[in-house]
Amino acid sequence: MRRRILQATLLAVAVTAVVLGLPLGFSALKLVQDITVNDLSTRAQQIATRLDEQIAAQSPVDLAAVRLAVPDGARLIVRTQGHDYAYGPDPGEEPLVESVPMVQSGTVTLAAPSGPVRTQQVQVAGLVLLLVVLSAGTGMIVASVTARRLSDPLRHVAARAARLGAGDFRADPQRHHVPELDRVADALDASGAALSQLVQRERELVGDVSHQLRSRLTALHLRLETLAATNDPDVAEDAGAALEQAERLSGVLDDLLAAATAARARDAAPLDISTLLCDVAAEWREPLKAEGRTLRVKVEEELLARVTPTRLRETIGVLLDNALRHGEGTVTLAARQSGGTVVVEVSDAGTGVPDELVPYVFDRGFSGHGSTGVGLALARALVEADGGRLELSQARPAMFEVFLPVARADDVLGLPWKSEPTPR
Repeated sequence: MRRRILQATLLAVAVTAVVLGLPLGFSALKLVQDITVNDLSTRAQQIATRLDEQIAAQSPVDLAAVRLAVPDGARLIVRTQGHDYAYGPDPGEEPLVESVPMVQSGTVTLAAPSGPVRTQQVQVAGLVLLLVVLSAGTGMIVASVTARRLSDPLRHVAARAARLGAGDFRADPQRHHVPELDRVADALDASGAALSQLVQRERELVGDVSHQLRSRLTALHLRLETLAATNDPDVAEDAGAALEQAERLSGVLDDLLAAATAARARDAAPLDISTLLCDVAAEWREPLKAEGRTLRVKVEEELLARVTPTRLRETIGVLLDNALRHGEGTVTLAARQSGGTVVVEVSDAGTGVPDELVPYVFDRGFSGHGSTGVGLALARALVEADGGRLELSQARPAMFEVFLPVARADDVLGLPWKSEPTPR
């Protein structure tokens, strides 16, 4: 896009330079020559008038009286009925010649060398060319600035759309003061909010359905096991068959839930999250510093987990934002490997979460500090979508822990260990 805008603007500048530069150059060259010719004509007319006065007074022709009117390097030729007079050096080849008639039957001719005129024409042509080059250079600068002003916002909006498709539902406050692009950014923010609500509702629905079905299946198992233990052979046989079907149904339910989890986590891949966590920490240092607080990072190297980068970035961003809004003192971002799990901790030195709010911190729409109550619920949904877990491990001071599955050895083969920084 930027290259096309630049090419179109430069083409317009080039066409303008050709359309205006050539006529301007030709006119300038013609103007220099016309000025010189007019000057010769005026001088010749003055000389003819003075000589006419001499002849009318029956005085001999005296060219010394008019030599001041002869340009430097020019030659004056006066032709009368009886004599020809000449004054001045030879003007050389292809001189500029201007003749005027005399009243007393004669002509006055001035022949000036063409060299000075050609020199002036070259100077004027150079000046016109310089103006054309300066115009083209100015047009190139304007084209570059215009192309950047238009292409950078487009790239930013495209990157925002890509992050939204990858699961980053955070609103982007940046606007570009271009009405059309700002409307697109507003639409993307609205879509992100709607998608985050959709993801949360899906998680709640799956959790509710799973809980209800498991509860009913557990009660059915207990009832069938009781019936299978009776002394009546027919009842025991029917109860055993029903119990077998119930067990199969429970297995099908587990398979369906596992398939749903796997489908949500299909974008998760082995990733060295150490680099990603350091990138996220770098983004949050300035907001914390603006509030007079610091961010301490304790991340082990080569922590390989199976995650989706945008989901993990969103989750850690939510936890750091929560610590910024509701916590106090130093915020700590730590990560370590514990057995078959990578644990990411976000904590602060504040008063923590009140006991009465601990059971509800991950409930959507519930907040004890006047916020929307969406962030932590969404963060837990995103972590669980990758097969992980988000817990409030310590209420006072608050510490949230993200448990991520460690990548298996067969997943690591052929894949890079270092993560690429993901666009924000």
